[in-house]
Amino acid sequence: MSILSIRDLTVRFAGEQGTSTAVNGISFDLQKGEVLGIVGESGSGKSVTSLSVMRLLSEPGSIDKGSVHFGEDAPVDLLSLPEKEMRHFRGNRISMIFQEPMTSLNPVFTCGFQVDEALMLHKKISRKQAKTETLRLFEQVQLPDPERIYKAYPHELSGGQKQRVMIAMAMSCEPDILIADEPTTALDVTVQQTILKLMLDLQQQNGMSVIFITHDLGVIAEIADRVLVMYKGNIVEQGTVEELFHNPQHPYTKGLLACRPPLDKHLKRLPVIADFMQEQEDGSLHTTPISVQDAITRETISTADREARLQQLQEQDPVLQVKGLKTWFPSGGNWLGGNKHWVKAVDDVSFDVYPGETLGLVGESGCGKTTLGRTILRLQEPTGGQIIYKGRDLLSLSSKEMRDLRKEMQIIFQDPYSSLNPRMTIGAAIREPMTVHGLYSNERERTEKVIDLLEKVNLSADHFGRYPHEFSGGQRQRVVIARALSLNPSFLICDESVSALDVSVQAQVLNLLIDLRESFGFTYIFISHDLSVVKFMSDRMVVMNKGKIEEMGPADAIYHHPQSAYTQRLIDAIPGGGSKAEVERRKPE
Repeated sequence: MSILSIRDLTVRFAGEQGTSTAVNGISFDLQKGEVLGIVGESGSGKSVTSLSVMRLLSEPGSIDKGSVHFGEDAPVDLLSLPEKEMRHFRGNRISMIFQEPMTSLNPVFTCGFQVDEALMLHKKISRKQAKTETLRLFEQVQLPDPERIYKAYPHELSGGQKQRVMIAMAMSCEPDILIADEPTTALDVTVQQTILKLMLDLQQQNGMSVIFITHDLGVIAEIADRVLVMYKGNIVEQGTVEELFHNPQHPYTKGLLACRPPLDKHLKRLPVIADFMQEQEDGSLHTTPISVQDAITRETISTADREARLQQLQEQDPVLQVKGLKTWFPSGGNWLGGNKHWVKAVDDVSFDVYPGETLGLVGESGCGKTTLGRTILRLQEPTGGQIIYKGRDLLSLSSKEMRDLRKEMQIIFQDPYSSLNPRMTIGAAIREPMTVHGLYSNERERTEKVIDLLEKVNLSADHFGRYPHEFSGGQRQRVVIARALSLNPSFLICDESVSALDVSVQAQVLNLLIDLRESFGFTYIFISHDLSVVKFMSDRMVVMNKGKIEEMGPADAIYHHPQSAYTQRLIDAIPGGGSKAEVERRKPE
């Protein structure tokens, strides 16, 4: 029986250029006890749909028409309720988990206080009763040491712990419907796996209905019963998980399935949405008859070719040698200034990188991979060891010598928005490093170089005068790549540079990095918590755990024959991606 019925929902946004339609007359039902997945890229309308159901849509968005009926026996149209009555449903009968828990939790209140507040508001209980219930919820969502978490502020918790606090808050009033909007994006695959299992367990225990929103069909395979695929405000396909994964009908669905790195093959480049469909100037779609399997097969590299490439790379002298590198941070201290102990973020790490190679660094948050990348560039000073780049010990260089060398060694950071000055046009941001290092004769030549770089990263000269907020996440990442290339480097460190992107945009950026490597002979250290992405990008892979190297070797060998239990755990946590085994595993016994 349907617990939520949406009919002809249309949402528009007013802007300077006119009105745009974010959700275009969609209709669907959510059944009692069902997990309904809604999948699509950023801008497809999936989050706007959920905010409309909750009546949380803010200006300049407005619901143009449609109805949202909630309930089984006497359904109520949520869109027609006065705000005061809507508050009885919002948070009480229908709860929502937002994508970014840090921005959803109030930084000035403890986690326990914030869950208490929700319970006291909706259940009309005392603070003492609320605390007892909050601690029970913290235990239910498997938070370690609930008493400590209760007293902790959001900044004192990890990403996965904050997300569990948000789940506890959403579950506090035992809602009939839980809406989860990208609740695992940018989390480690192991944390993501835990959160997904937790949500399924809670859903089954409480008989809830769940709307699970994501851009990743691999995650959908883990959790959903039925799936809606959204594209530009429309539902273009829907069906069971098995139907969608094994017999996709719409070219957009095929593109989403194909663009995530496959685990059983190694590709030259990833298929992208444009391989299956292209939008014409009149807004119509031109589709190609290619299947997902054909798109993957035509890009597959043989194992022999992979092994030959790696052998050729290793016949050269290393471009980078890291020997016994240590980066320790003091933690705590007494009133005399003595340190209680050291946090060993990087602890006796050694490896070589060869010219033209992509070396992958993979591990969970806190394993030391980002600190290692920053230490190699001396953005973080090491505690000990050696970093030898093209025969020069970087630790013996002066600040000026290191600055000069950074023209060759660049880093692409995880969050492109915080890496760019919001008051500076992207053209000026890309040109600035050239000016600082005195490249080219004058500003006109530098501007010409910027335009050339924009075109290399699949942007255009028209983008030169725009500001960061005018771009999508994928476009901003391309801007940051263009800025890193502005000094003509030969060595690039990519630090989680695609982790928060849609899988379709991620595929485009990964393909771009591979094209640039082939065109310019770049050497990469590619850092990520996503082992499937690292496997696709890398010739060799380093698995890090607690500041040390867990294992190291050819990417395919580590994936197919892991030597440590930790690496096996990372592999097991990768979303199944709709494989037949995964679909069979999810079926109830």
